[in-house]
Amino acid sequence: MTGMTAARSPLSSADRPQPGLRERKKIKTREAIRVATYALIREQGYDATTIEQIADRAEVSPSTVFRYFPTKEDIVLTDEYDPLMLEELRARPAAEPWTDSVRHVMHRAIDAMMAEDAEVARMRAHLAVQVPAVRSRMIESMSETGRLLRTALAERFALAPDGLEVRVCATALVAGLMEATMSWAENGFTDDLRALLDRALDVLEHGLPAGKP
Repeated sequence: MTGMTAARSPLSSADRPQPGLRERKKIKTREAIRVATYALIREQGYDATTIEQIADRAEVSPSTVFRYFPTKEDIVLTDEYDPLMLEELRARPAAEPWTDSVRHVMHRAIDAMMAEDAEVARMRAHLAVQVPAVRSRMIESMSETGRLLRTALAERFALAPDGLEVRVCATALVAGLMEATMSWAENGFTDDLRALLDRALDVLEHGLPAGKP
């Protein structure tokens, strides 16, 4: 880890540029909608929670909810981390092995996510396992994450972002992250998420471990 990267990280809220008033208002509204959604899900379950109830709890109109989040699944899954992870990847030393860069950034993202609200992180993963609509939207959103990773990969290796090799590498990384998260939830969050991510990256880097003869 370089001194410069350790000093400033876009994944650390303390190091992010302070947004203007207009953006702060948008962030406040998005957060109010998220908080209302998670509170209602805790109280009555995912399926019973409606957009109208969320709007009422967040003290906004249903149209405002839809303006920020196209679907209920998006409220559960959307966060601010993807662009920040891309920025952090771009800040890593060019000579650093790619998997080391990814490992570093994912560790920071997990630490930031768990520090911000570990209960919400667990709820999101639980809903992805239990609710088909959330799982389906999670797969779609991970595809969007993959496109961001393709950009970072292409820049690092001077390749076309839509080239097959770049697409395969980015998709494999995203799938590994998703499977680590799903395994974490399926096993009752007893495992360490960072350790699961490391295992997923080890498979991508070295292949499957040798089984017993």
